[in-house]
Amino acid sequence: MRMTTIFISALALVTLLQASLLNAAEHEHATGHGGGHGTQSAEQKPWGIPGDAAKVTRTVEIRMNDQMRFVPDKVEVNEGETVRFVLHNDGQLLHEFVLGDKTQLDEHAAMMLKQPNMAHTSMDMLHVQPGKQGEVTWTFNRAGAFDFGCLIAGHYQAGMLGKVAVAQ
Repeated sequence: MRMTTIFISALALVTLLQASLLNAAEHEHATGHGGGHGTQSAEQKPWGIPGDAAKVTRTVEIRMNDQMRFVPDKVEVNEGETVRFVLHNDGQLLHEFVLGDKTQLDEHAAMMLKQPNMAHTSMDMLHVQPGKQGEVTWTFNRAGAFDFGCLIAGHYQAGMLGKVAVAQ
């Protein structure tokens, strides 16, 4: 009984945060974030650089759902490859796609818990409204193991994350 109460309380908190984020998304994210919207930064990151749409070598479709999962949750690419991620939100909740490494995603997720209406402007991040899709184009110019996640409060903590393996 106690676990049921805790689960219902946690679900209610996520729902309240979600409603707040949807409202913020309509205002702060009216121009979107990531994927070529808002303020853009072409800075080199450990997991690569924003990609040029004219140089896309492959398109990867990723679905996001309200079971707090990405499908697929593992992507393999080659170093130097420019990938167009087409992100489908199949759920009723707002979801996002954020590329990074485990440390960066953990830190960012912790900030999102404290500031759920935080605006994003980086090209390796994208909010996707329920029933919609969006794109992030990224060049993986460094080999390694990287991550992606939905950093909306509660989603990442519920396991909404995936891996990108970049082979040399």
